[in-house]
Amino acid sequence: RPVKWIESRAENLSTTAFARDYHMTGELAADSSGRIKALRVHVVADHGAFDACADPTKWPAGMFHVCTGSYDIPNAFVSVDGVYTNKFPGGVAYRCSFRVTEAVYLIERMVDVLAQKLGMDKAEIRLKNFIRKDQFPFSTPLGLDYDSGDYEPALRKVLAAVDYPALRAEQTARRADANAEWLMGIGIATFTEIVGAGPSKMCDILGVGMFDSCEIRVHPDGSAIARMGTITQGQGHQTTYAQIIASEAGIPASVITVEEGDTSTAPYGLGTYGSRSTPVAGAAVARASHKIREKARQIAAHLLEASPDDVEFDLDRFVLKGSPEQFKTIKQVAWAAYHNVPEGMEMGLEAVDYYDPPNFTFPFGAY
Repeated sequence: RPVKWIESRAENLSTTAFARDYHMTGELAADSSGRIKALRVHVVADHGAFDACADPTKWPAGMFHVCTGSYDIPNAFVSVDGVYTNKFPGGVAYRCSFRVTEAVYLIERMVDVLAQKLGMDKAEIRLKNFIRKDQFPFSTPLGLDYDSGDYEPALRKVLAAVDYPALRAEQTARRADANAEWLMGIGIATFTEIVGAGPSKMCDILGVGMFDSCEIRVHPDGSAIARMGTITQGQGHQTTYAQIIASEAGIPASVITVEEGDTSTAPYGLGTYGSRSTPVAGAAVARASHKIREKARQIAAHLLEASPDDVEFDLDRFVLKGSPEQFKTIKQVAWAAYHNVPEGMEMGLEAVDYYDPPNFTFPFGAY
C-alpha cells in the first residue's frame, strides 16, 4: 500500500543530508619543548550515495587542507579519500560546510594529546605554536595563503575572561579531594577557518566561477534598490547590505530596498552557503557603491561648478574642499542625475559589479 512519511525538522536534521562522517588519523612530530615540527593526516570521508554538497570541483572532499589550523607547522602532509556508500547523500553540514569543522577538530584534539604527553598546559602549548602576527600574510605548508590574523590576543582574552588560573586551581583541588561531588574538565579550542568561497582561480561549480554580484539603482528621490545574487537564510542580509551601501555611498539605509532570490531580476551569483555572503557578495555591494559614489561626485562637482578633484565625499554629501558650507547631498545629486548631468555623461545613477575575490578569508577565534 502507498505510505506517506512526514518528518519533523529534528528528524530531517538528524537523518538526512548528513556530514561529519570522517574517519581521521593524525600524527604530530614535536620537540621536547612542545614546538610542533610536522603533521601527517589521513582521512576516509563517507560521502553517502552521492555528494549532495555544492563543493568546488577541485575539492570534492572539501577544504580539509586547513587542518594545520592556527599553528606555524613547517611540514605537513594530508590525504583524503572520498568514498561512496549506500547511505543518504552526504557532504552537507547544518553548520559550517567544506569540512572545516572536521579539520579543526582533528588538529585541536591532536594538540591536546601532545600537551598531555609532554605534561604541558594546553593553553601554553597553543601560545607556543601560534603563527605570530608579524608572519602574515602566511603561506601554510598545505598551500593556503592566510591573509591576516592575530591569534595570541584572542586566546589570552578568553583565558582572562574565565580567569583561567583560578579554574586550574579549582580543578586541581577537586581532583585532590577524594570526596569531591564531581570532577572538572577544562576544554580549549582555537580555530582558523577558511570561508568566503569564491575565488574562480580555485573554485567553480561544474565549471562556473564562484564570483558574486550586486546591482544598485538610485531613484530620483534618493532612495535605492539593491539586487543581489545571494539569498538570506535568516542572517539579516538586508541589514548588512543596506549598511554597506549607506557607509560607502551615503544613501540612508532606511530608504534602501534589498532584493534577493528573484532570478528573473537579480544579477548572476552563486548564492548563499559556505560563509560567503558578506566576504564575496558584500564586497560586490561595496564595489558597486563605490561606482555610484564616483559618478555622484562628478555630478556634484558639475552642480557646484567645480573640478571633480576639488570635491570630497563626506558621509551623505559632497563637499567643496576648503569650503564646507558649499555641498550637495546625495539626495540632491540623485535628483540631478535624471536631468542635469555633465556633458557626455549618461543619465541615471546605477551600477553593477561582479566580484571575483583574489583569495578566501580566514577568520579565527578561541573558545
